[in-house]
Amino acid sequence: MDIHTKNVPAHPAHEHPDRARMLISCPDAPGIVAAVSKFLFEHGANIVQSDQYSMDPDGGMFFMRVEFDLSELKDRLPQLESDFGAIASQFKMEWKISSVSRRKKLAIFVSKEDHCLVELLWQWQAGDLDADIALVVSNHLDMKDYVESFGIPYHHIPVTPDTKKEAEQRQLEVIGADIDVIILARYMQIISPTFIEHFRNRIINIHHSFLPAFVGGKPYAQAYKRGVKLIGATAHYVTEELDGGPIIEQDVERVSHRDDVPELKRIGRNIERVVLARAVKWHVEDRILVHENKTVVF
Repeated sequence: MDIHTKNVPAHPAHEHPDRARMLISCPDAPGIVAAVSKFLFEHGANIVQSDQYSMDPDGGMFFMRVEFDLSELKDRLPQLESDFGAIASQFKMEWKISSVSRRKKLAIFVSKEDHCLVELLWQWQAGDLDADIALVVSNHLDMKDYVESFGIPYHHIPVTPDTKKEAEQRQLEVIGADIDVIILARYMQIISPTFIEHFRNRIINIHHSFLPAFVGGKPYAQAYKRGVKLIGATAHYVTEELDGGPIIEQDVERVSHRDDVPELKRIGRNIERVVLARAVKWHVEDRILVHENKTVVF
């Protein structure tokens, strides 16, 4: 089914068909900003936004994000990328240039809890999430009718300890080769290292921020018993270290002795959906650069 058959979202990126984004990370050195700006000027581009950050001007890493307009971008982008290779080599850059008008394709994984999925679907429908939700994958059937009401394909792939390898292979098959990012919207299964390797720094997870204090089952009951005064949520890229990947976004909310376990859960769900949506939005807008186990978010 075509994902745009119902509830078609707005396409703000299409208002800028000739706009591109450049992400750069490299060892810091004099002249990087000047070289990039001069290169874009000489190719007829107009810089509309530029952000940069140095971890340490004396031997640290340098990060840069540039948005620019270039007429006839679609036809000229391959040559632009080829020409930039010389500067990238000179400064030992890791870099990419992407067209703003190319909407990223998302795959959402979900189990039974629906709050994070619903938030993403609502933002997509409202046009606030400038991406295409290509499909939803779940190990349960609970959200099937709701997701399909948006015209989005829903793939039910059960997972058991004995079938985990086969289930992940099936997931890779339905995802295909053109998905840009996978979002674990409260998907309650551990992702294998083999699966992670296919989507390095392209799997975003959300969880409560009690870790490592309250591990295992019933973290909100543990937190209530301990009398916590702050609860929160963390969105991060998935790595082989469980819940230990580069953090993209976090938030907290103050609670008190008056908040029982159901209320703590309600507050926690609200923080989780907001934090995850922010992280996804920043990823699809090419605002995140990963260095080792940290992120720079412009």
